[in-house]
Amino acid sequence: MAQARNAERTLIPTGPYSIAGMAVNARVGNALARCRVTIADAKNQRKVQSVITGDDGRFEFHVPAGKFSLGGAKRGFISAGYNQHDEYATAIVTGADLDTENLILRLAPNAVLTGRVLDEFGEPVRNAQIMVYRRQHFEGVERTSLFRNAMTDDQGRYEVTPLNEGTYFLSAKASPWYAVHPTSSAEGAASSPAQVDSSLDVVYPATFYGDATEVDGATPIAVHGGDRLEADIHLNPVPALHLIFRVSEDLNRGMILPQLEKQVFDGTEHENAGNIQSIAPGVVEMAGIAPGRYSVRMPGSNGQWKEPTEVNLESGGELDVSPGRSTSQIKLAVQIEGAATLLSQLQIILRPSNGKTDYGQMVDAKGAVDFSDVIAGTYDILAASSTQRYSVVRIASEAGIISGHSLNVPAGASLTFALSLVAGSVTVDGFAKRDGKAVSGAMIVLIPKNAEADRDHFRRDESDLDGSFSLSGVIPGSYTVIAIEDGWDLEWSAPAVLAQYLKRGQTIEAGNGPAMAMHLEDAVAVQAK
Repeated sequence: MAQARNAERTLIPTGPYSIAGMAVNARVGNALARCRVTIADAKNQRKVQSVITGDDGRFEFHVPAGKFSLGGAKRGFISAGYNQHDEYATAIVTGADLDTENLILRLAPNAVLTGRVLDEFGEPVRNAQIMVYRRQHFEGVERTSLFRNAMTDDQGRYEVTPLNEGTYFLSAKASPWYAVHPTSSAEGAASSPAQVDSSLDVVYPATFYGDATEVDGATPIAVHGGDRLEADIHLNPVPALHLIFRVSEDLNRGMILPQLEKQVFDGTEHENAGNIQSIAPGVVEMAGIAPGRYSVRMPGSNGQWKEPTEVNLESGGELDVSPGRSTSQIKLAVQIEGAATLLSQLQIILRPSNGKTDYGQMVDAKGAVDFSDVIAGTYDILAASSTQRYSVVRIASEAGIISGHSLNVPAGASLTFALSLVAGSVTVDGFAKRDGKAVSGAMIVLIPKNAEADRDHFRRDESDLDGSFSLSGVIPGSYTVIAIEDGWDLEWSAPAVLAQYLKRGQTIEAGNGPAMAMHLEDAVAVQAK
């Protein structure tokens, strides 16, 4: 696909205006030689030019009047656009009496996170699984989630690169090489286990940097461009738990084993047991479990999983989690208002109000999407596509119409709904200024009137060199537009954070109808963070 796109590219025509400047190391400020600098027409990204900088890091392009994206790439550095924040960057505007000949294109050097995983004897642990988590402002709300995996080598060393600047957490998972988990005896078991020294029946709990075994004690790691940080993790054994479960056998699927899950920051991870054995008819033992807080999920008689039961495991033995409620099934028939057909690659997402893991499913060619194993709770229904923005405007069932896009799911239910989506058809253009002067690089946020209920209506952009911005895919409705200088690390969708900026924002009404452009006559005032 990349080769095909490259084949279709054409050069930007030469013009009387210059886009020129220097590519520099964002960490220390020195010029970057042999850096590829590229510009592309903002209206047609297939029209491009690129140059390789010399020893002085200088670059120069001659282009007509217009708006252009500017970016750089060099081995050992993070590729980035001009003044890039998140997925946004400042576009360069020529022909507008702006200085476009003294630009500084900053590229941050790759950061490296490395270290060793050591056992209780100070010896290296080979083949330990390294989990790297990153703190981000996911849709304007701070969340920490799994970012990358790695493994230790035969010296117990790992290396994770490249890393952008940010805050990370690190954990290691491994098993003691000498560990033995004997099967417990039970009534009806075929034989009794051989005697094993209890000092060998141990496990390493998942351990975070800072040598904590729960996320509350994990030490954050601040990473900056060019850093090479050493972060060692020390594993210490604890007595392994042996958990006994009574399970039923499904004639079609055989014996369905219970699942152990662990909440890790803002995600859920499956816990792998070291040894699973059937010790009697309908009785299963999981050995090699570390003590800690878990969610246990049991299979139900109808083939559906039970809802997770929270447990704090401090000792082994029989674990009775039979009271868990059954999960639910949801079937949706999706249509887009005013459209005869559905776009391909349209995804429907159920986002729980408790902030835990989303459910996501692709819509099939007939507009159907099925969710199984849904835990009871309140969910926002969101629609996502790589080419278009959508919002849920109506949920219909035999019981009637549900306005908005929030759905209450009871336990053990089988629900069917018709889902109506509306496409984001409005583009809102304007300028960000302070005291009458254009401000580039400001974060522009379009805030829906009901910010808590309509989180999928938020839109963002970064102001360009002339202060201009464009918010596309806007759902018709009432909004306030705000501009914040250097506001990229804010929880920009949180009502408490927004309150201090809304008073100086500009209220607008994005109209209904076919695709339309809306230009703001008055500039949006840029506010300090």
